Amino acid sequence: MILRRATAADAPGIVALWNDVIARTAITFTTEPKTIPGITADIAARGDGFMVVEEDGQLLGFATYFPFRGGPGYAFTKEHSVILSPAARGRGMGRALMMQLANAARREGVHSLWAGVSGENPGGVRFHAALGFREIATLPEVGFKFGRWMDLVLMQKIL
Repeated sequence: MILRRATAADAPGIVALWNDVIARTAITFTTEPKTIPGITADIAARGDGFMVVEEDGQLLGFATYFPFRGGPGYAFTKEHSVILSPAARGRGMGRALMMQLANAARREGVHSLWAGVSGENPGGVRFHAALGFREIATLPEVGFKFGRWMDLVLMQKIL
């Protein structure tokens, strides 16, 4: 397992992994596919805030953080996404990615890291709780995908 900062060369693999999750699951509420130019721009803008995990040259997952909300008052608060391929789940890769991402956030001066977890993803809630995230709120029926309303669980970790 190799953990490292994402590069532009990773964009096609990240897009393939993310778009599969978008199309098939309720892990994310978005229905708009990611694009290689968009992910390439995100990688360039986020620096150490965009990490990947690979094994035998194959990209198996990524984690990234981004502004929680606009405005200078939120400068030290970030939200994150973490997505793993099925081959990476249950092998400690997600935990390792998140530890690297949290370390990068600390170096950047981030104080508070947030997770917005689909209410239909109890495994995601357990994963974040095991990493020290605390459940702060459940926003009922704020996401809509696959013809149904879904809850959003907000979880926070003070770094």
